[in-house]
Amino acid sequence: MKKIRAILVDDEESARDVLENLLKRFCPEVELLAKCTNLEQAVASIHELHPDLVFLDIEMPNYAGYEIVKFFPEINFELIFVTAYDKYAIRAFEVSAMDYLLKPIDIDRLKNAVSRVMKQREVEHQIQRIALLSETLESKRLKNLVVTDKGQQHILAIDHIVAIEAQESYCIIHYSDKTLVASKNLRHFETMLETEPAFFRVHKSWIIHKAFLKTYSKSELTIHLEKGIVAKLSKYKKAEFEAWL
Repeated sequence: MKKIRAILVDDEESARDVLENLLKRFCPEVELLAKCTNLEQAVASIHELHPDLVFLDIEMPNYAGYEIVKFFPEINFELIFVTAYDKYAIRAFEVSAMDYLLKPIDIDRLKNAVSRVMKQREVEHQIQRIALLSETLESKRLKNLVVTDKGQQHILAIDHIVAIEAQESYCIIHYSDKTLVASKNLRHFETMLETEPAFFRVHKSWIIHKAFLKTYSKSELTIHLEKGIVAKLSKYKKAEFEAWL
């Protein structure tokens, strides 16, 4: 089995030691090349050692982990961020489609993250995804989502999402100029958008964007949106929906 060559970066010695021990015990496919205490040291090690994977702490002196984009015009290695951030910041990782481990590190999540790197490296568009992560963390405002459709990642401005429609375990993203199929359920997108007042879950199968609403039928419980999209309205959501309007 070809090993994953990795570097881990954390300013806390105890955190470095914990992750190193977990990798040795539970992820023998990972070959640890170096342990770094800050981003500057990590950059030098990456240039020298050319790792496949970097475990990168977010909160460090001088530079935050996501500022790695300042040092590389292109990132051709996998990144797994390690963080002790709160719930809001976790949503920032989710919307930017960046892999992360939450401290204290869960062993199953660590093994799954390493397994994903073994099966499929996703280094394309990392600069854009990290920039999106940085923007979301710093502004505490969600402006974009990363959606994967047929293996290709799309960065979508949430202001141009007309509606999201559930189809079993998938979702159809009705965007201003295209339609995408995402392998996430509607609850995932509801969580991502819960702080955005322009979005409302009107039905077990629909989330809509207020800006694209055209007409609403009280008798038929249907909502007509731009692009000819017709969403259903749950009778249990009717009063809340009308108050939202």
